Amino acid sequence: MKRYEIIIKPLSGFGTPLKGDTLFGQFCWQAAYDVSLLNGGLDKWLDVYSGSPFAVFSSAVPRLVLGSDVWYVLRRPDFPVSWFYQDNSQDRSTAIDARKNIKKARWLAVKSGPQLDWKNAELWTDNHLQKRCKTAMTSDMQCQLTRLESLEFETVFCQPHNSINRLTGTTGTGMFAPYVKTSRHYYPETRLAIFALVDDDATDIERICRGLERIGAFGFGRDASTGLGRFNLLEYREIELTIPIDANACYMLGPSVPQPDSYKNAWFSPFVRFGRHGDRLATSRNPFKNPVIMADEAAVFQPADQNGFTRPYFGTAVKGVSKAQPNAVTQGYAPYLPFRLEAIHERNIPLCD
Repeated sequence: MKRYEIIIKPLSGFGTPLKGDTLFGQFCWQAAYDVSLLNGGLDKWLDVYSGSPFAVFSSAVPRLVLGSDVWYVLRRPDFPVSWFYQDNSQDRSTAIDARKNIKKARWLAVKSGPQLDWKNAELWTDNHLQKRCKTAMTSDMQCQLTRLESLEFETVFCQPHNSINRLTGTTGTGMFAPYVKTSRHYYPETRLAIFALVDDDATDIERICRGLERIGAFGFGRDASTGLGRFNLLEYREIELTIPIDANACYMLGPSVPQPDSYKNAWFSPFVRFGRHGDRLATSRNPFKNPVIMADEAAVFQPADQNGFTRPYFGTAVKGVSKAQPNAVTQGYAPYLPFRLEAIHERNIPLCD
């Protein structure tokens, strides 16, 4: 398989986070209606997806260009906080303050390419990410944001909704009770990177991008019909697949479902995917899928042996998730960044306020 970096520009808010398994599901719907996206059609490749995935998508990560440097802003790995700070002093108060600051830094920024090199990594807080985003934007946009210093990188917008009971002319209880839906809006001029693994026997990057362009034009995820989930696809490039000789751990770039006995150590946050059918099945009598427990992105797994690095993805496919669509499959795979686990203990990663 070949690995590509696809850069997109958000045009609206998102009702559904841009996670890898959801991107895969929406691309499958594109392939269901356009048989030219996959050689032999979608059904052929879904049947063999458990052993030979035709495409694996990562979750979207912020990508910043600061001068001549390119920064990829990943979620901080799910390690214990103490791993990011080696306290060599006897000052207990200093150690406690340092760990509190590290808890606030939920981003791990890596420079000079999508690889986990601790020598080129920094811990960023939300405040620092917002400042860096403002530095990277054009001067005209900076002038427009002079009075919005408190604007966050991801702003949550709450939209009230209600239905009117035509008998009373007001809202009420039950189906007429007011409710709120949230959407997330990115900082202006944000660029996001999606990493895609593509099997040349099934398709190519041009057709993958064609499907993503249609998703961005019509909307991704929840409430796409109301204008959410819009994005533009800007460019793509191939990235060489290299595994360091001393690598013994994988940083996951998307939600995953690891195979039993495929790893010896794991650090992750559980994530439950309450899946829902898309397209015409979204309005069927049974629009929901069975829930799937996954390890969220930023999980770290140590493969049970070095054979775990022979594939550019980690995890497994999940079948049997739908009663309405028996051939439905969930992407339990995720691309990963290989690294040496012990390297994190060899230095204090710089913390930016």
